Amino acid sequence: MENSWDEEKEVVEEPLLENNTHKKGGFRTLPFIMGNEALEKMATFGLMSNMTLYLMKEYNMEMTSASNILYFWSAATNFMPLVWAIAADSFLGRFQTIGFGSLICLLGMILLWSTTIIPQARPPPCNQSPNICSPPTIFQTIFLCTSLCLISIGAGGLRSSSLAFGANQLETKESHRKSSVKESYFSWYYASFTFSVLVALTCIVYIQDKIGWEVGFAVPAVLMLFGVILFHLASPFYVKLKSKSSLVTGFMQVVVASYRNRHLKISDTTEPVYHYKSGSNAVFPTGKLRFLNNACVVKDPQKDLTPDGTPTNPWSLCSVEQVEELKSLLKVIPLWSTGMIMSINISQNSFPLLQAASLNRQITSYFTIPPASFSTFSVISVILWITLYDRVFRPLASKIMKRPVRISTIRRMGIGIFLSFLAMMVTAGVESIRRNLVIDEGLLIYPQMGVNMSSIWLVPQYCLNGFAEASAAIAQNEFYFSEFPKSMLSIASTLNGIGMCLANLVASLMLNIVDSVSKAWGNESWISSNINKGHYDYYYLVLAGLSLANMVYFLVCSNSYGPLKEEGKMEEEEDEF
Repeated sequence: MENSWDEEKEVVEEPLLENNTHKKGGFRTLPFIMGNEALEKMATFGLMSNMTLYLMKEYNMEMTSASNILYFWSAATNFMPLVWAIAADSFLGRFQTIGFGSLICLLGMILLWSTTIIPQARPPPCNQSPNICSPPTIFQTIFLCTSLCLISIGAGGLRSSSLAFGANQLETKESHRKSSVKESYFSWYYASFTFSVLVALTCIVYIQDKIGWEVGFAVPAVLMLFGVILFHLASPFYVKLKSKSSLVTGFMQVVVASYRNRHLKISDTTEPVYHYKSGSNAVFPTGKLRFLNNACVVKDPQKDLTPDGTPTNPWSLCSVEQVEELKSLLKVIPLWSTGMIMSINISQNSFPLLQAASLNRQITSYFTIPPASFSTFSVISVILWITLYDRVFRPLASKIMKRPVRISTIRRMGIGIFLSFLAMMVTAGVESIRRNLVIDEGLLIYPQMGVNMSSIWLVPQYCLNGFAEASAAIAQNEFYFSEFPKSMLSIASTLNGIGMCLANLVASLMLNIVDSVSKAWGNESWISSNINKGHYDYYYLVLAGLSLANMVYFLVCSNSYGPLKEEGKMEEEEDEF
């Protein structure tokens, strides 16, 4: 999964100059690469946002069943980039990975759109007079899940390689310009991502809400078709690097080699001979996790090494660098898991959607905010947080202190976890107020009846979730990139996605546990499909309790981690806030 541009540069036969129009690569290829992924995200987020309502209204699913499907769908979407990245770097190559992923994603969206136009693909509408709803058949469920799986698999192919593939196009001879060129590229890349999500949560969601599912699901499929065509149009101009061995394979080799050499005794008095790459500074492994050091001990140079100094069997002898890379990954896992727990709160998409649907969303006599569009407040909050921190707080604090000031990544992660806890408490409070109004107005038995309460009450919880995500997620990415060696930058870029994948699985487990336990205690589940009869405020209090425990866990993990690599640089250049 090597995404390190410096290492991949040696594969290119001739460096690329962005001004040489007869050469491949350069800025001219970026609109095709970024446009393809931007359209994919626009289409995928446009489908995900309203999927809860679609499953409940058109497939007659209960809230628990619909949420479980969406949790597993989101988990697969966040996990598949890791699988595709391994395939891309091991044998497939990034161009083929993006191409295949785009086509698979398009096929999944076409199948999902077909469920809106083929009556046999979904159960018949509910009979309102006896209030009988037929559940989806096995065939209908398989057809639906197949379309969602194809979307996840295809989206994983794009997201695993688009960022690095675009960076491959910007290799230049001018090393002094490389950092500024890539910095500009990253800025435009994330700008396109944010714009895509905003369009998905506003325009596409509005089309689904006002025109219908047929057109609302056809639009993402058409957007994905444009993305596929756009990406392949520039195929003759792309730089297509050869695939390499995967970093994950190197991790597996360290584990296998350390197990094979588990009986090897390392003396405290005699320093063994370790295998290391030529020209490397890492001649000796660190003392932490010493059981892994056996993987890089040269027992017999005649048998273990070839004449050119490479291991005869990489599954029995690894380099010191490989061992230290695995140690770096294992060391950050506790702090990484705190972000995973916080992601459980962020993944709660179904319940706020029902909350918004039950409130007064009318802004003017001609415009009503679609329930799924409230997620735009979280996106705007992310942008606002980044802007305030980078453009207001840091310059102002540095001016007051008369020296550069920044908040360390650990502290920003802690701030995000606290804001996530606060968001759950606010959400529980707002839901308690909403439910009390439902009781006062006698609407408990009417699941479709809205309460006379403004939807603006939901804005604070969306903003707090956005602030929490911006503070913690961005800080975690910076933390990984600063703590990992350069060869592990690809691993650093996938850790948040893996955490979100596991968070969705844990959230699904919690959902089923709360559903079963609350039914055992009373006649109605806390997370009933009838939001007026359920107790979503209690459910959010459970999440708030989990967030509080996560705060304590984070303090323990951060204190035991030790000094950060960034702290050494900050002592020389900046004062840590």
